[in-house]
Amino acid sequence: MKPSWLNKKIDLRACSRTKEILRSLRVETVCEQAMCPNIGECFGRGEATFLILGKHCTRACSFCNVRKEKPIGPDPGEPGRVAEAVKLFSLKHAVITSVTRDDLPDGGASLFADTVLSIRERSPGVKVEVLIPDFRLSPGAITLVVKSSPDIIAHNVETVPSLYEITRRGADYDRSLEVLRIVKSLSPKIRTKSGIMLGMGEREDEVYSVMRDLRSVFCDFLSIGQYLAPSRSHHPVKEYITPDKFKRYKEEGIEMGFAHIESGPYVRSSYMAASYLHGK
Repeated sequence: MKPSWLNKKIDLRACSRTKEILRSLRVETVCEQAMCPNIGECFGRGEATFLILGKHCTRACSFCNVRKEKPIGPDPGEPGRVAEAVKLFSLKHAVITSVTRDDLPDGGASLFADTVLSIRERSPGVKVEVLIPDFRLSPGAITLVVKSSPDIIAHNVETVPSLYEITRRGADYDRSLEVLRIVKSLSPKIRTKSGIMLGMGEREDEVYSVMRDLRSVFCDFLSIGQYLAPSRSHHPVKEYITPDKFKRYKEEGIEMGFAHIESGPYVRSSYMAASYLHGK
């Protein structure tokens, strides 16, 4: 049974108008694919995290609800449609993410770059954040995204290293840290960000170790949230983290040097995304 602090309800009526616009533009969101518990809140105020490069992932993380099937080819018209959605919603901060596309030579980096540039062209004042896969650590792919000059480049480590084998097969903890290090080395002015889910079986000392590792590669921002299993077939929830512990992680992280941290039961990597740049 979930604890009392995990009682958020989704207002389906608040989502309907946003969904209508998204479907008319043929634009996908990770909010829907990942069954995010904040979807009613975000859709209700006309916000969404856009999902590019299709709906099917080439990896099989045991915590994720995105479908693991053979993906279709990239759609060259997608960047323009996402940019149109950003304009229609009058967004001030747009977040773009994707499934992992190990089947593509550049992992989809060129479509990320095209999407950033399309948004800049149609909505010059919008802050743009991209949440990227690891691109199998291709320097060329990472450079493509960096050259498009988003305001934030995020890459989530998701969990502690000891849980990677059972929750993130195909991913590599050190590789993820290296992605963030390379981004910062290529463009120090771009803010970097990562995220971790708690309650998957990690120890407290492991969480602090991950936070220190992220700071060692000059990661600026961090999101810390509660893992909630999408179904019984996914990795089970091992623990419900208390709000007080989330608060303590945030305080310790700020002491470590993170510029901004969102930490709480319902925090997700793109939740309250605009607050990171404003330091609120």
